[in-house]
Amino acid sequence: MQVGDTGREVSSVLLTTDVTPEVVNEAVMHGCQLVLSHHPLLFHGLKQLCRQTPQACVVETAIKHDIAIYSAHTSLDSVPGGINTRLADKLGLTGYHILSPSPSGTTGLGVIGTLSQPVDYAGFIGHVRTILECTYVRYTRAPKEMIQTVALCGGSGAEFIDEAITQGADVYLTADCKYHEFQAADGRIGLIDIDHWYSERHAREIFRDILAPLGLRCIISETDRTPIMCN
Repeated sequence: MQVGDTGREVSSVLLTTDVTPEVVNEAVMHGCQLVLSHHPLLFHGLKQLCRQTPQACVVETAIKHDIAIYSAHTSLDSVPGGINTRLADKLGLTGYHILSPSPSGTTGLGVIGTLSQPVDYAGFIGHVRTILECTYVRYTRAPKEMIQTVALCGGSGAEFIDEAITQGADVYLTADCKYHEFQAADGRIGLIDIDHWYSERHAREIFRDILAPLGLRCIISETDRTPIMCN
C-alpha cells in the first residue's frame, strides 16, 4: 500500500504497470477509488511534496481525490500464476517450473520450461516480438540453431543468466541486460532482452482476472506505456 486508507471500500479500479501523473489523472477521470499497479510509485522516501517530481505530483493528486494506490511488484513476480508463469503461457512453454525458487520451493523468480517442439532461434525471436508486441528485441548468438528449452524472468532478471545456463536452457528471456552481461552470455545461451515494460505489462490482465469476479469495475489504463522510445 503506497497511498491511501486500507479500510476504504472501492468499486472502480484502474489497472496499470506504472503509476505516472497521466495514470492518476486517468483514475480521476474514470472516478476510480484505487490505482492498482505492478511497479511501485515510491521506491525511496519522499523528502518534499512540491510538485517538482512526478512522484510528488501523483501523491498530491491521489490524496486530493481520495484515490488509494497499491503496488504488487515482487509478490506478483514470485507467486505461481503471477508475472512469470503468465509470460510462459503467452510464449507457449509447457512443463515449466520455478527457475530460482525460494527456500520453501513454492515461490520464486523466473521459470524454465519447454516449447512443444524445437524451433529455430530466429523464428523464436520473431515469435517473442509478435506475441509481446515489443518495440525492440536485443539478443546474443545462441549455442545452437534449434532451441526448445526456454527460461525467462519478467523485468530485470540478468542475475539469473548463469542459473538458466546451469539448468540447460537454450534461451533466456529477460529485460535490462547490460553490455558485459551480453558479452558473458554470447555463444553460451541465447540471451534475449526486451523492454522492461513489455515484459511485465500483462500484470494488468492478472489483476483484472483476480478482481473482476469480485464485482469490481476494472479499467486497464490507456495512458500506461513504456518510457523508452525507439525508431
